[in-house]
Formats: sequence, structure tokens, C-alpha cells
Amino acid sequence: MSTNRIAIRYATPLLELAIEQKIEDKVKADMDSFLSLCESNRDFLLMLKSPVIPHLRKAGIIKKVFEGKVQDLTTKFFEVIVKKNRENVLAEVAEKFLSLYNQKKGFQEALVTTAIALDKNLKKEVESIVKNLTGKEPLLKEEVNPEIIGGYELTIGDRKIDASVNGQLRALKLKFSKENN
Repeated sequence: MSTNRIAIRYATPLLELAIEQKIEDKVKADMDSFLSLCESNRDFLLMLKSPVIPHLRKAGIIKKVFEGKVQDLTTKFFEVIVKKNRENVLAEVAEKFLSLYNQKKGFQEALVTTAIALDKNLKKEVESIVKNLTGKEPLLKEEVNPEIIGGYELTIGDRKIDASVNGQLRALKLKFSKENN
């Protein structure tokens, strides 16, 4: 079974339980905190994915790190994941939970890549584009990549809008190569 399907199978009931208990915002904060730890501490993520470290040891580490800092539901959820030997996909489950939470709350995640950092006005323009395309409130992540030279690349879900100079140069190169053949 694919990691994505496994993540959805665990994230969906967690969100449903959190909504039922009216603590979805707190569980979302827990998942944000968990993902932040995974991103900032590579060793923690490698420990979760390691087939060599016993599951009980992983459960103990997770308990020490998060006990008293997260909701009881989140703690129990982590315990269930480890008991089912699925701690290797816990980061993906947290990401899927956040994605489902955002869908439920009417937010749309989008990634904009530019050659330089966006100022406030450009950020508002990009958010406006996302809102017009999706009808949802944008949650914009920004990425700077000087290789795109200018313009922007906007990724919304599985859609990508490439309005970068680099993208236009690639398109021209492709067009000229087809004309020469």
C-alpha cells in the first residue's frame, strides 16, 4: 500500500476525532509542532524510519519528547501508530492531517517560487491569484530560487503555473528544437 494511502487512513480518523472533541485547532498545532521537529531534527526523523530501532524504544522516545506538550488525543494517536508499526510514515500522516484540516477549514495551500523574496504587494497579488483560481483562502508558502531568473512558479495542489523567465526559455528552446528537426 502506498505511503499516501496509509497516511490518509490514519489522518482522516484523527481529524474526525479531533472535530468531535472540538480540539481540532489544538491537534493541528500538535501536528505542526511534530513536523517542525521532523524538519529541524534529522536524527529524530531517521529514528522514526529506522527498521533497526525497536518499536518500543521508538514509542518511549516519542513519549518523552511529546508527553505533556500535546493533547491526550495526539499522545494516544502516536501510541496507536507505533503499536501498528507505522511510525515510519508518521511525518506523512501529520502532513496529510494538516492538508485535510486546511481543506475542512476552507484554506488552499500554495507554493510560490520566485528569484527574489516577495514584498507585501506582490505577496497579496499572488494570494489574490490563488483565491481567484480556487475560491479558497490561500496559505502561501514562499520559496526563493535564483535559477528561475525572474517571474514566478505557482504550485496549487497538482497544478503548476510556470510564469518564470527560465520556464519561458525552456519553452523557446523546445520550440526551436522541434522546428530544426
